Parts: sequence; structure tokens; C-alpha cells
Amino acid sequence: MRFSNANGMKRDLEIDLLRSFVAVAADRNFTQAARAIGRTQSAVSLQIKRLEEIVGKRLFERSRQSVTVTQVGETLLVYANRILAANDAALSHIQRPEAEGLVRIGAPDDYATFLLPPILSSLAGEHPRLRLEVTCDNACDLLPMLDKGDLDIVVATHSSNAVAGEIARYEPLHWVAAPDYLDDPDKPLSLVLFPTGCVCRDIALAALRRIDRSWHVSYSTRSIALMEKAILESAGVSVMEASIIPASLKIIDGHKGFPVLPDVAISLHRSSSGEAHIALAADFVLAGLGRAAMHKAS
Repeated sequence: MRFSNANGMKRDLEIDLLRSFVAVAADRNFTQAARAIGRTQSAVSLQIKRLEEIVGKRLFERSRQSVTVTQVGETLLVYANRILAANDAALSHIQRPEAEGLVRIGAPDDYATFLLPPILSSLAGEHPRLRLEVTCDNACDLLPMLDKGDLDIVVATHSSNAVAGEIARYEPLHWVAAPDYLDDPDKPLSLVLFPTGCVCRDIALAALRRIDRSWHVSYSTRSIALMEKAILESAGVSVMEASIIPASLKIIDGHKGFPVLPDVAISLHRSSSGEAHIALAADFVLAGLGRAAMHKAS
């Protein structure tokens, strides 16, 4: 992808600049982005400045409290993810065309149902000698398995003020219910949630406590399919990330008694084994999760 400068000369987008740009856009923080890609904050700031000079537009609006992506930045972000994915796929195919071995992946049931299937299908298609094994559980149970060497990759959710791992994207949280749901503010809210330890559950309950709304948990399950069924049949309410909301449910944000919820971060955690086929799979999944967010936004 090329841009022309004031003299009409064509300038190419540089991979290193795009990688730093995507990291800052994902983390919304120059310091965290620099840490994630192994550079200093000043180096990342200079790279973003160089990239803005190439495109001739501002990519971020910065203040002491926040970093936001401009409209031009959002447009470039779509292409940047595609360029980086193509670059990484080309290098992987050339350098490790015969990647093979077992890759054990842990993910919550909702991610394993909605986010991972197309990514893992593509990974298996490009690297047919890889054997992929997926374990579904809460992230709080999967991460200790990673530490013990029982898993190679874990996809997890973190609150925005306690981010860990390599951030793939940020996701908005929504209150969801059946299409015909009617709230009665005089009755305790009936909740359908993932079990204790789920970040989204903790955020939802904390939000309700802040507004002093009464509630009780009517269903607690790790299965997104069972959650959907319970919500539809029991007049319950749940909290879900935007990308995993079943089509049968409706978003009920904005109604009285349903407080605004913060975004959460979807992160990838990988083993420290250094095995080439695991590193390849982790890079592929991380890039795939980021691309999924861009496609949804566009």
C-alpha cells in the first residue's frame, strides 16, 4: 500500500511501523504497546510519527489520560492487519513450511464456539501437519494449566485495568436478554452467567452493586449453548462480549437498571517452551483474533 508525499513521490508503508501502530491501537497505551513489542516508548512514538508523516494524517488523538484512534487510523488499521497477516503468513510458509506437532489450546466455551473455529480451520489448512487440541474452561482454570505445561496456548479475557498476556483486541460488553424480555425493576434481576472466576461475571455483579440493584444468579454454566437456552426460557439476563452474542438474543443496554459496562481485553497467553510449531500457531491465532475484530468493525 503506497502513499504520495507533497512532492508526488510514492512512499511505502513499513512493516515495523505498522506493527507498532497495531500494537498501540490494540493497547490504547504507548507504554503497554512498547512493552508488548519489545521496544522503548520513545521508539514507538517516533515510529508512529514517521507513519503519520507517510500517510499525511493523524492516526491517534493523545491526551494524558487516553489514546484514541482517529477515523483515518481506523481505516488504516483494517489494511495494517491484512498486511501484517500476509507478511507473517509468507514468512511462516517459507521458513517453516513443514510445521508439525501437537498444539494444545485452551479457551472459554464462548470463544471456542464463536471466535476460534474459522481461525483454527485456516491454521489447519495452511499447516496440515499440525494437530490441534482444544480444551474449554474458564480462563482462571486454564492459565494454571498453561503454567504447568498442560497447555500451549490460552485465549483469555481480562478487565481493562488488569490486562495480561498479548492483547488481541478490546471488546465491548453488553447486557443481553430474550427478544421479548421486559424488565421489572421491583424484582431481583435473574442472571445467567459463567461460573465464578469469569471476568465478565465479576464486572456485571460489580456494576449492579454500584447502583444497588438486587439480583440472584439463576443459572451458572460454562456452556454458551446452555446459557442461550436458559436466557430464552427463563427470562434471565446475561452479560456477553459483543462478538459472542447469539443471534437469538437482543442487547438491552441503556435501560434503567442496566449500568454501562467497561470494555474487556481478549488476550493470548503462550507457553515459554520456544517450540517453533507452537510459536507459529500462537502468532496465527493472535493475528486471527485481531483480524476478526477489524472485520466486525468494518
